[in-house]
Amino acid sequence: MFPASNPWNTDISGYPLNADSAQYMAEMNPSGSTHLHPDFGSDPSYGIPYNVVAIAHANFTPIAFTEYASQSDPGPYPIPNSPAIEAGSDMHMLILDTDNCTDYETYDTQDTASGWTAANGAVWPLNTNALRPEGWTSADAAGLPILAGLVRYDEVQAGALNHAVRFTMNNTSQGHIHPATHDAATSSATWAPPMGLRIRLKASYDTSGFTGNSLVILTAFKKYGLILADNGSDFYFTGSTNTSWNDNDLNQLKSVPASAFEVVATGPVITP
Repeated sequence: MFPASNPWNTDISGYPLNADSAQYMAEMNPSGSTHLHPDFGSDPSYGIPYNVVAIAHANFTPIAFTEYASQSDPGPYPIPNSPAIEAGSDMHMLILDTDNCTDYETYDTQDTASGWTAANGAVWPLNTNALRPEGWTSADAAGLPILAGLVRYDEVQAGALNHAVRFTMNNTSQGHIHPATHDAATSSATWAPPMGLRIRLKASYDTSGFTGNSLVILTAFKKYGLILADNGSDFYFTGSTNTSWNDNDLNQLKSVPASAFEVVATGPVITP
């Protein structure tokens, strides 16, 4: 998904530490007791589902944007019959159009009596590294694609997760680091993390006791890391909705302390 040179697909295991890594991590984990948390599992109400479609453009569906219309890519969108939409308040709808190699994503998506609506929408051609316009949001607060950052069941089962993963923090700053283009500040603290902040699992962290899917995921966290994409529970990371996930396996990840991560230098913080 996206070119090999895309930030989501970049091996950052050899990148230098962010000069302010210690300060960021102290702000993000003030008690020193926070742990990693997979926000997905076999329960179909967990995780973010995605739809894979091949729909002729003539059959795309109009969609009205109700909150961030000026920062949305206009429709129509290739909405299938009875699309899978994220459970809960965010109601993300992700649609992968295989015919046109394009990802369509919406936030707060609803099928109303007068037609489809969403708070906003973003269209991601998957053959380019182009970012959203500076200052624009997307279906994610950081102006990032969601599908590219999901832990997807099929790839983990195949034995390799070859991209960075989306994660959330409760408190974020007024600023962002590319490829993020938008921020949604909840904190004025000096070291509150900006959207787009990239963290990785320390190379020294011992993963020899982990097995199965959890080991695949932690291996990716050392090589590709995680990218801060939205406000939410601290150190929660997102996977696809799939009833086949092994919860006992994923629960191993909850033993990984936030202190096992460090902040990587990937670019300057851009402020409004």
